[in-house]
Amino acid sequence: MKHIYRQGSAPGAPTLLLLHGTGGTENDLLPLAETVSPGSSVLSVRGSVLENGMPRFFRRLAEGVFDLEDLEFRTKELYDFLDSAAAEYGFDRGSVVAVGYSNGANIAGSLLFYYADALKGAILHHPMVPRRDLRLPDLSGVPVFIGAGENDPICTPGETRELQELLEGAGAKVEVHWERFGHRLTGTEAAAAAEWFARRFGEGGLA
Repeated sequence: MKHIYRQGSAPGAPTLLLLHGTGGTENDLLPLAETVSPGSSVLSVRGSVLENGMPRFFRRLAEGVFDLEDLEFRTKELYDFLDSAAAEYGFDRGSVVAVGYSNGANIAGSLLFYYADALKGAILHHPMVPRRDLRLPDLSGVPVFIGAGENDPICTPGETRELQELLEGAGAKVEVHWERFGHRLTGTEAAAAAEWFARRFGEGGLA
């Protein structure tokens, strides 16, 4: 998978897995990583599916309608890539926090839905429910931040609350930050994610 890896200055901080939105690249969320945890190592991945030339992490059949077979395949592909990247770059595979926006938040959410040990935590900016026919693994104590829009036309408040309920039902500790800027990822939302990260993972990422 096309990606960027940058070694961080704080060895104890979780590695950030950056997952862009539709049409983005592995460069898009690097500034967000600097806001959330400037000392963390960063693994930023480009989606390997193209939709009208725009990179995505999995196919969809229509707006808001996921290709579930492809979603499952791509989720496993990303999970396996994390294993190989940890071996290649020497970061702690058990200490990876995903930071995803839109389509990237959806694949990060799918990692949580499929694998109990995929992530130490997740920051999901404007995610949807990846799928509704799975029994989620035990996510006891896994911290999850959801950035959501009260007027988001793509990820509606109902969708956000359903995702929160599903994750909490599996034991995850979910915190939702609401704004009123539609589907946009704003500076204030990024700052809220950084504050959440510092509370959940300490100041190690700020070295």
